[in-house]
Formats: sequence, C-alpha cells, structure tokens
Amino acid sequence: MLALLAMKSATDSAPLTLVCHPQTPSRVIRAIEVVVGGGENGSLTLAFALEGELSALRIPESRSSLRSSDLWRHTCFEVFVMAGEDPGYREFNFSPSSEWAAYTFRGYREGGELELKMRPGIAVRRSGDRLELDAEIAVDCLPPGRSLRLGLSAVVEDADGVLSYWALRHPPGKPDFHHTDAFAFNGYCPEGVT
Repeated sequence: MLALLAMKSATDSAPLTLVCHPQTPSRVIRAIEVVVGGGENGSLTLAFALEGELSALRIPESRSSLRSSDLWRHTCFEVFVMAGEDPGYREFNFSPSSEWAAYTFRGYREGGELELKMRPGIAVRRSGDRLELDAEIAVDCLPPGRSLRLGLSAVVEDADGVLSYWALRHPPGKPDFHHTDAFAFNGYCPEGVT
C-alpha cells in the first residue's frame, strides 16, 4: 500500500507550499510542501516534505503506528477534510513517530474522536535536512461527498519547545486550522465516489 505513496500518480497535485503563520516564525525551516493524491479504491494520499535544520527541531522518535492524542502539541502533519460547504469535517494528525489521530466535527470545533475502525498507512523518511512523511487515508474514513475541501497544515516544534504553525492558508488572527478559510485546497474527488 505505501509503495503507492512514493510513486507519482496522474492524480497527484503539484507540490503545495505551506506558509508559516506570521505570529509564529521559524528561523530553521526553509520550506514545507505537500502533494495531494489519490490511491487505490479512492483513498486520499498525502506526501509532506519539510526542509530545514532538523537538528534544531524536536522530531518524535519512531514508535509503533498507533492511535494517540495531543499529537499537535509537538511536530506533526495534519489534514482537515470537509465535504463541499457542509459545516462538518474530519481532522487527521500524523506524527513522524508513526502515531496518528482522527477526529470528526459537526461544526466548528464541535466534535470528538472519529470512531471508525481505521489504520492509516504512514511512512517516514529522514535524510540530511529533509523530513518526509507519507500518509494514506481510506475513502471510508473521509466525509461522504464527491468534492472535498482540504485544509493542509503542520505544527513544528523547535529544540526549545516553541511551536510554529504552517498552513496552505491562514485565516486572520491567531493560528486556527479549524477555520473554514484554512480549507484552501478545493475539489479533491475520491475515485469511485459518485
């Protein structure tokens, strides 16, 4: 399954650049990009790549790929998925440790843990000044709908414990990945969904 993530697919987006929130600057990260694609059976694939001075960051050590909580308190990559203009959405967090979390919301920050039985595919690679994380989410874990809006984001912890917040688009004010303005990647259509 994860071999698909490393392959370039005709459905992959061009690399999308995440921008740092102006209130949380980072001097050691040069860039964070993500490629969005579709895997087998309509799954959503994400390929995150962080470039920077990795030795100046706190990157969680590899562990078993288990559901965990509070991953956003440390370095992790995230995707928020909304069906069209529906106020409900889902949130998926992926740590470089291979731990993950999934949540469902009826509206803005109204919800809790996603109870679907799932185990996302996660692959992590680290070399030199580059950290890569690939994730695959099965179509039945996504909100129902033909056209999905995605909020792509990352939280990065530096060696001093300071967090920087990265997103495709930030709404005005403090960092807030749940805000509808952050759902800036429009029109993702899972294959096989009608």
